Amino acid sequence: MVSASASFTGPQYYNDCLGPVWFDHFAADLVRRLPERPPGDVLEIACGTGIVTRRLRERLGASLRLVATDLSRTMLDYARAKLGGKGIEWREADAMKLPFADGAFGAVVCGFGLMFVPDRQAALAEARRTLADGGTLLFNVWDRIEENECANIVTESLRALFADDPPLFLRRTPHGYFDVQTIHRDLVAGGFTASPRIATVAERSHAPSPQVPAIAYCQGTPLRSEITARGPSRLGEATEAAAEALARRFGRGAVDGKIQAHVVSIAS
Repeated sequence: MVSASASFTGPQYYNDCLGPVWFDHFAADLVRRLPERPPGDVLEIACGTGIVTRRLRERLGASLRLVATDLSRTMLDYARAKLGGKGIEWREADAMKLPFADGAFGAVVCGFGLMFVPDRQAALAEARRTLADGGTLLFNVWDRIEENECANIVTESLRALFADDPPLFLRRTPHGYFDVQTIHRDLVAGGFTASPRIATVAERSHAPSPQVPAIAYCQGTPLRSEITARGPSRLGEATEAAAEALARRFGRGAVDGKIQAHVVSIAS
């Protein structure tokens, strides 16, 4: 698996900036939808810095094994250092080629990771293969960028700054897998026969200032590499342009913006 997230090396920004502002709401929502006693152990794919992992471990019974995987060793090392053991098994793994036996898990969970996988149908097929009969696949993905204010504002600010070659990572990847019909087709292609339950969930993202989401997006996601590819010295300029655009929308104080995602649950 080769993706933008594979070589990403800024987990502290991801965890400390993006986590509280965007991911915590949806991590709590996602984990609440998982049965407390699924019919077997639990696998998390694309665990990142462990934002969902922590909540999974708190929800699941102590007797259940929780395996948290990610393609990025940097992310795994950060999550392991943050959460320690705590009944979590950490594994570096490719979502398109999982190193686990058929039917090994009662649930597979993925928080905002499927958008980054180059072959989503292959990843869904692997999730289906590793699920026991009666198990559950549970994941969320961001809705279209226009339903996510800060991401859209940052993207448009960078489009203006880099008019000849705008960095469109946020539109293309995190917010590029929003069509529910496409998701349904991919689930069928991955071997799922049950009808998925797809809920669209709107939340509010809160940040103390426009600088926080600007830093989070420009320096805490693979957007960073797209900016620096256009000029190694332009990261600060791009971050400031994003912060100014956010300030024009929300003011110089606290940010309160709409965020929206799809949450998908399907039985094996």
